[in-house]
Amino acid sequence: MQTRSILVTGAGSGIGAGIAAGLAADGHHVIVTDLALDAARAVADAIRAAGGSAEAHALDVTSDDSVAACIAALSRPVDVLVNNAGLQHVSKLEDFPIGKWNLLIQVMLTGVARLTQAVLPGMRERGFGRIVNIGSIHSLVASRYKSAYVAAKHGLLGFSKVMALETADTDITINTVCPTYVKTPLVDKQIADQARTNNISESQVVSEIMLKPMPKGVFITFEELTGITAFLIGPAARNITGQTITVDGGWTVQ
Repeated sequence: MQTRSILVTGAGSGIGAGIAAGLAADGHHVIVTDLALDAARAVADAIRAAGGSAEAHALDVTSDDSVAACIAALSRPVDVLVNNAGLQHVSKLEDFPIGKWNLLIQVMLTGVARLTQAVLPGMRERGFGRIVNIGSIHSLVASRYKSAYVAAKHGLLGFSKVMALETADTDITINTVCPTYVKTPLVDKQIADQARTNNISESQVVSEIMLKPMPKGVFITFEELTGITAFLIGPAARNITGQTITVDGGWTVQ
């Protein structure tokens, strides 16, 4: 596979950091971006210490100015965009602060459109591009108390399908990977939030809410998501576009 320049959002921790490290280990140059520059730098430093190629940049996907500044500062053009930045808030809609609701939509839906819009002209000019959106099982199903997250992740699928049609005239693809729970700091916080909201123990949240719907009954790993992303950006997947890659341990086949 040809070495690519890959920009990963929300790569200062969790899924983004795992995918960045995994793709760097495959020989790609990784652009580690995060709202927290120190976190992005730590991930990039670790990649370089392991022999990989990486650079770090601050990026707020809710800001036009931040996106423009980040793209202008890059050492090389973006061949692959991995839209991963995300956050969660667990609350009944009646108690859900609308400002927080809007923030989730801005980061996980509008922010995806903003950054995709920024990199598409360069991809078209070079005649190649791959966009991988990190969705969720909640792109496909719903859970109580996650109205903003579920709305954003559902919207991501529609956005990806439209962009697949708009980029079908060149060698650009866009797909959405939809995993169930991955053990990350974000999920650890969700466990605590769900325990409080549902008035059950954290172990019950894991067994009864997170893993029970999955016949496989295990958390998804960074290695799985890295491998799927690597496939989607490779030559064997050049005609896979606008698709939803569901990684759910059998959840939605029931």
